[in-house]
Amino acid sequence: MPDGSESDCLGDLVVRISRKRGQNQRVGSGTPGGVTTDQGFDEWYGIPNSTSVSPWTSSVGFDPQVAPTPHILESRRGEKPRKLEVYDLKMRRLIETEITRRAIDFMERNVRAGKPFYAYVPFTLVHYPTLPHPDFAGKTGYGEFADALAEMDHHVGQILDWIHQQGIEQKTIVVFTSDNGPEEMLPWRGWAGPWSGSYFTAMEGSLRVPFIIRWPGKIAAGQVSNEIVHEVDTFTTLARLAGAEIPQDRIIDGVDQAAFFLGKQPKSNREGFPCYVGDTLHAVKWRNWKLHFVWQEYFYDPPQRLTNPRLHNLIEDPKERNNVAAMNTWVYHPAMKIADDFQASLKKEPPIPAGTPDPYEPSRPNP
Repeated sequence: MPDGSESDCLGDLVVRISRKRGQNQRVGSGTPGGVTTDQGFDEWYGIPNSTSVSPWTSSVGFDPQVAPTPHILESRRGEKPRKLEVYDLKMRRLIETEITRRAIDFMERNVRAGKPFYAYVPFTLVHYPTLPHPDFAGKTGYGEFADALAEMDHHVGQILDWIHQQGIEQKTIVVFTSDNGPEEMLPWRGWAGPWSGSYFTAMEGSLRVPFIIRWPGKIAAGQVSNEIVHEVDTFTTLARLAGAEIPQDRIIDGVDQAAFFLGKQPKSNREGFPCYVGDTLHAVKWRNWKLHFVWQEYFYDPPQRLTNPRLHNLIEDPKERNNVAAMNTWVYHPAMKIADDFQASLKKEPPIPAGTPDPYEPSRPNP
C-alpha cells in the first residue's frame, strides 16, 4: 500500500527528535517512496517481500521473464535501493547472520559517535521456509524448525550481549515480539501452545505472540502479564518514551502503554481490538472473551460466515471449542462497541484504496 508523506512511521517521529535510526528488516514495501529509508530510516538491509520467495530459483520451470528473480537489497536515506545477492535457498540460510552483523555494526557506529539510535531488527526466521544456518543444522535433534529457533535465539543473544558489553543497558529499550502466530506450512509448522489456530485467522493461536520488553532501571524484571497489548501500541508507546510528539491531526490506532510497562498501573490501557482477516471482520476480542462472526481455524480452512456469532471464554476455553453465547449475550455490548468504534474511524478517515500510487495525500475535511 502507498506510504505517502502524510503517513508517519516510528522512524519519522524519531528523526524529529534528532536521533539516529537504522533498520535491518525482512519485509517492507518495494514501491517507490515506500522502502524504509523513505520512511525516516537512515539505512536498510533486507528483502522487499516475504521470505517465501527464496525457493523460486530452485523451482522447476521458474522463469525470470515472468517473475523477477528475488534479491536482497540495501539502501541509504535519499538513495534508491540497490540489489545485492540473489535471495535463494542458500542465502535464506545465511541472511540472519548478516542481519545481526549489520544491526550490531549500525549500533556500534552510533555509540562511538555518542549518538542515540533506533534499530528495527526483524529476523526472517522462523518464517517458512524455516531453514537454519549450516552451523545450526541438526543442532537440537528436533528438526529444522527447532534448529532455526535456536539460531534466532543465538542472534538475539548476540545483540543483547553487545548492548551489555557497551554498558548501555540502562539507556536502551529492547522489545522482542512477533507479527503473528504459527504458520500452517508443513514441514515447518509452528506450535501455539494451548491456543488453537494458525496465522491469517482470528484464532488465539494466530493473535497471541511473545512480547518481551526490557529497560533495566525503568521496567522491573520478571513481570508476567496476561493483559492485552496490540502491536500497533508499540508505535505510540515507544515514540512517547523516546520523547516524540504523537500527531494529533489524525486517528492513531495505537494506545500509549508506557504507564503499564513502567509499572505505574497494573492494567493495560487496551481492553480489546477488532480482528480482521484481509478487509473482513472475523472477530472481536474483549478482555478474556472472543466473539466470532466468521469461523476459520486454520489458514487453509474455508472461512464460514456465521448466522449467529460464537462466543468463547478464553480463560476456561483457550482452544475456543465451546460456544457460550447463549448464557453471555451481555458480552455483545462491549465487543460490538469496539467493532462499531473502529468502523466509525474508517468512515472518518477511509483506508487508502489498494493500488493507489505514491505520493498519496489524503483529503482533509474543512475545519
